[in-house]
Amino acid sequence: MKDVKKDFPVLKTQMHGKPLVYLDSAATSQKPTLVIDTIDDFYRKHYGTVHRAIYELSVKATEDYQQARKKVAKLLNAPSEDSVIFTRGTTEAINLVATSFTKAFIKPGDEILISEMEHHSNIVPWQLACENSGAVLKVAPIDDRGVIIEEEYLKLLSPKTKLVAIGHISNALGTVNPVKKLIKAAHDAGAKFLVDGAQGAPHLKVDVQDLDADFYVFSGHKIYGPTGIGVLYGKKELLDQMPPYQGGGDMIEEVRFDKTTYNILPMKFEAGTPLIAEAIGLGASIDYVNALGLDNIHNHEMTLHKKLEEEMRKRDKVKIIGTAPDKGAITSFIIQGAHHLDIGTLLDLRGVAIRTGHHCAQPAMRHFGLTGTARVSFGVYNTEEDVDTFLKSLDEAICELT
Repeated sequence: MKDVKKDFPVLKTQMHGKPLVYLDSAATSQKPTLVIDTIDDFYRKHYGTVHRAIYELSVKATEDYQQARKKVAKLLNAPSEDSVIFTRGTTEAINLVATSFTKAFIKPGDEILISEMEHHSNIVPWQLACENSGAVLKVAPIDDRGVIIEEEYLKLLSPKTKLVAIGHISNALGTVNPVKKLIKAAHDAGAKFLVDGAQGAPHLKVDVQDLDADFYVFSGHKIYGPTGIGVLYGKKELLDQMPPYQGGGDMIEEVRFDKTTYNILPMKFEAGTPLIAEAIGLGASIDYVNALGLDNIHNHEMTLHKKLEEEMRKRDKVKIIGTAPDKGAITSFIIQGAHHLDIGTLLDLRGVAIRTGHHCAQPAMRHFGLTGTARVSFGVYNTEEDVDTFLKSLDEAICELT
């Protein structure tokens, strides 16, 4: 893993005259040369639309686009590539389900259950769904470690619960949720389950069949792929019953003024000219992580994470927010007496890029009585030297701020 950093051109740059140490992969990951070159090559040599023409460029583009879908299906161990829908990102994938599943299955008085630690993208779409359907939104609380309180979660499940939507890994706290266990409990209550895998798919091996997830969503840009591409996996029997999310080209079978019939999966949910270059770029990023091995990536990141948190606990003025026994390589923290924005600014001047703010998880921040935290999150390209540089810069920032 020590040679991986050379695969990422941006990491050769400097920030404020200092070598860049990028520690914000939970927000977005940097891109390897393989992904950049794949997208560049497509636009330079092979660009064409898909599904709609018989000329060679179009045929090649269609083959590459469909190959990307197969790669996603294999990454998730989906039973069929037809159950993989391309979207613009995790957010659109959740909105698709919130809109379409609600129209098909939710009626007034039904309940949708989320958790207190969710990203705004896994809160607001369900609020809108409840407003539009007359359903009620329920929230499973977390404890002061950032762990869902299981007995409260189970109490909230009832025959009225139609769908549960919970993140695989919290972007704000690092908590790895026991989604397989949560899914089984939801199914026992008769509910369906959506897993927000934005932080899960880039860092863990995901098997949607083993999890028995009804829906699993993630974004390309967090798994070393391009922005503007995301994935919705859904069980075929559910997707077949859900109405289209948008109307337009490709999602139709036959259009008449009196009645339009819709295409089969997955095209039923992919209206208009699709995200061709983005999907092909995502396919290249999946090739990249598969070549390294997701287990190897996870072990590497967790080695860095363990070292970081052990060292941070030695600093009296640093408090880690989110202390779940099972965490991903994400560490949120505060410095007593200092504002998180000031921490981020001082580290930025030293070439260290971290995230500051509420991390699009204001309810989780509110639980801890905070407006925001500073956050370190690792990717495959980080090294022990990055951890050392961060800790040195953090100590300097503490001296300036306290």
